[in-house]
Amino acid sequence: MEVKTVTPDAISKIIANPSPDSSDDVPDLVVQVLDLKSVGNRFMFTASDGKQKLKGILQSSFSDMVSSGAIQNLGLIRVLDYTLNDIPNKPEKYLLVTKCESVSPALEAEFKAEEKTEDGSAAKRQKLEVDGKAEDNKEGSGIMLRPKMDVVAKSAAQIMNEQRGNAAPAARMGMTRRVYPLASLNPYQGNWTIKVRVTSKGTLRTFNNARGEGNVFNVELTDEDGTQIQATMFNAIAKKFYDTFEVGKVYYISKGSLKVANKRFNTTKNDYEMTINENSVVEVAIDERVYIPEPKFNFVPIDQLGIYVDGKDLVDVIGVVQNVSPTMSIRRKANNEVIPKRDITIADESNKTVVVSLWNDHATTIGQELMDMADKSPVVAIKSVKVGDFQGVSLSAISKSIVKINPDLPESEKLRTWYDSEGKEASLASVGAGMTPSPNAGGRSMYTDRVSISHITSNQSLGEDKPVFFSLKACISLIKPDQAMWYRACKTCNKKVTEAFGSGYWCEGCQKNEEECNLRYIMVAKISDASGETWVSTFNDQAEKIIGCPADELDKLKSQGGEDNTFQTILKEASWEPQTFRVSVAQTEYNNEKRQRVTVRAIAPVDFAAETSFLLGEISKMKVSQ
Repeated sequence: MEVKTVTPDAISKIIANPSPDSSDDVPDLVVQVLDLKSVGNRFMFTASDGKQKLKGILQSSFSDMVSSGAIQNLGLIRVLDYTLNDIPNKPEKYLLVTKCESVSPALEAEFKAEEKTEDGSAAKRQKLEVDGKAEDNKEGSGIMLRPKMDVVAKSAAQIMNEQRGNAAPAARMGMTRRVYPLASLNPYQGNWTIKVRVTSKGTLRTFNNARGEGNVFNVELTDEDGTQIQATMFNAIAKKFYDTFEVGKVYYISKGSLKVANKRFNTTKNDYEMTINENSVVEVAIDERVYIPEPKFNFVPIDQLGIYVDGKDLVDVIGVVQNVSPTMSIRRKANNEVIPKRDITIADESNKTVVVSLWNDHATTIGQELMDMADKSPVVAIKSVKVGDFQGVSLSAISKSIVKINPDLPESEKLRTWYDSEGKEASLASVGAGMTPSPNAGGRSMYTDRVSISHITSNQSLGEDKPVFFSLKACISLIKPDQAMWYRACKTCNKKVTEAFGSGYWCEGCQKNEEECNLRYIMVAKISDASGETWVSTFNDQAEKIIGCPADELDKLKSQGGEDNTFQTILKEASWEPQTFRVSVAQTEYNNEKRQRVTVRAIAPVDFAAETSFLLGEISKMKVSQ
């Protein structure tokens, strides 16, 4: 019969060696897991060898092993790497397990080491158990403790001197100091060295606060286990290391500080974030053989982007480039800074397209590269983009976004095959135009955050910090016929154009003169429901749905005049039809007075079946609350 037991005096061995130099220095340590429980993203437990106990912590990286049952309460684990840490305001030390493996599922009861009798019988039985397991292990039956390996009789100094040779400084750092996995780091450790690849690098930004002006930038780091962490640098340190860090390179980093991650500004799946300060040491790892993985993509098909609109999650996308716009100059309202922008349109096998906005270096470098090869329809993969609701659904790259052209990925090859065989001739439609206002569609639909108009008009502070989004069911009650309902727009980028000297129209965005231009709506309308009314701004795509024809056509009808004016008739026919609206509410300033600005982001006719389902759901909620 197979015998499962713990390593005798395992806890004493851990206490005697609280921080092994490497996992090779860790002896065979099998302990029993007691009192296993989840605390936040971690797991607390008590490690026992039958004689002594030690409180321990399993980081969130072990959640899969716990949820799968590999690690169980009363089960046995083999500790392969660990540190023994002091925790502030706690009298005892905590065992932080950084690497382990399952030895046995839950035993019938807590293991208790037998007391040694005068004739030593208990000790003999314990020895027989261990010897018996070693014999069983040779025969290959069950999960057994591993016998200790024979080692060459060399001192640590001899081994280090043999390995050092003419190693570079970064290599010497790796040899002379223990490299910690990112999963093992916590705010209570004082001295550590990590070996990581830079998988994302932000821009060097300037900020202003009560203490004055400063600089900040951050990088995302990945170790050989695939664990990620965000590292941030401020002011002089940011300027010092901005050129040092390059995406794709591997570095040794030591003497940084850690704190609990602020998930509002941190998208890595790590409980902590790092600050690199004036005491930190950063060195490039030269000629390193240890594999640090490249960033992994988790692609979302274009036709499924709708559920992420205005959400907090960043997504990865891949598509075939259909169009690349020239570089445009955008002026930021916050600081009046002019930054470059470029839009690319991509498509995938769902026969849907989406516009991705590239900013700053992404627009001028990779964007230009895409422009030069646009006629070849390259495949582009983009990691970490925001999903917005402009034109229904749109994507925007951020400073940490990673853009790869024709990446060596199975998804890229599959997409290229699809496009060459059928996608090139397929009828493609914008994913935003294909959105339907279904209450079961998930994400931000026409039924998400449904409010009445009075909820918006009676809360003048809405949108004070940033735009907020609501859904409404209302009617267009008035469209002023004497307003400037459209503007002259560039046929390429849709930006406003001005009449050029001589003839044609000048586009500042494209920096070119065109003989013709388009008219695009920029219209104000009043909407009403049972609770009240408000003015809303509408742009071209939404206004076309309201009016029922393009701006060019309505302009021709307006110029005809006459008693039986079709222009006036069209505006009246657009009124008092029930519609569902998705709107944003923001604060604007006019003559030093703050005002609400309500903008229509999407509009659709009322789907009465869906509306009925929504109302029945609201009635059910009212009954439950009573």
